[in-house]
Amino acid sequence: MSPEHDSDRADLGHPDPEFDPHALNQEDFLNEVHSFEFWFQAVEGYLRDRPYGHAEGEQSSPVGVADLGQSEKDSLITTLCNYCVGETAALEGASGMIAIAPNRHSKIFLATQVADEARHLEVFLHRLRDLGIANPEAEIERRANPTLLVFKRRLLELVRSGDWSAALLAQNVILESMEHSAFMVHAATADPVTAEILDGVMKDERRHLGFGENDLGRLLADHPGNRARLAGIRGELDGLVLAVFSRAADDLATDRSMRADMGREYLETMDRLGLV
Repeated sequence: MSPEHDSDRADLGHPDPEFDPHALNQEDFLNEVHSFEFWFQAVEGYLRDRPYGHAEGEQSSPVGVADLGQSEKDSLITTLCNYCVGETAALEGASGMIAIAPNRHSKIFLATQVADEARHLEVFLHRLRDLGIANPEAEIERRANPTLLVFKRRLLELVRSGDWSAALLAQNVILESMEHSAFMVHAATADPVTAEILDGVMKDERRHLGFGENDLGRLLADHPGNRARLAGIRGELDGLVLAVFSRAADDLATDRSMRADMGREYLETMDRLGLV
């Protein structure tokens, strides 16, 4: 299976827009885009001088909180608590998948993803402290969306089962697509500090999603008989995803057009993989 497959056209997060890894043969493609060197280059530009995900300076003093109304601040806290649930699921999922990954390329990439997910969790926890939450863990437990907790539990069950393709679908396609969609919609109306944090996180999510789509696309091309089984898993998780989107939109008071945007990317990803 060559890297020219449609699924390999996903955004891989390379820092040089002129670089086209898809022009490489498959082995060189995997060596390039799953490497720590690629990861270092991808994240350096938006991590430099950005402690806890945002630049120090005028907009971060007093950490972008002063202009938030009480209702807006409360909604942001709830949203960030649920982002922490999602990032914890991604952290635990990616770390568990290293053991079941079928080759060294995937293991190395997942190691970089574990670092990304841990950093995302850290910056969201720090943002909660910026907002006056002295005990973020307790606040997360109090505000967590029950449907998102069910999704997390099912995701980790798939990882523990040792089913690589099912775990890859749930973790690096469905969860990453769900998170990227929610972050994209939120960033459009967020306060400057939160928007900057989300912008950096989304760059990582695109890379994670690119890995998931690319690898799963190759698996489905080589073993098309798996498509119906994975479509069934996607169907099982769809209701949870849509319920999470609906709750997130309510928390952010998102208008109708932006609610549609939140689900569109997820559905487009499933369509690209033929999991309908």
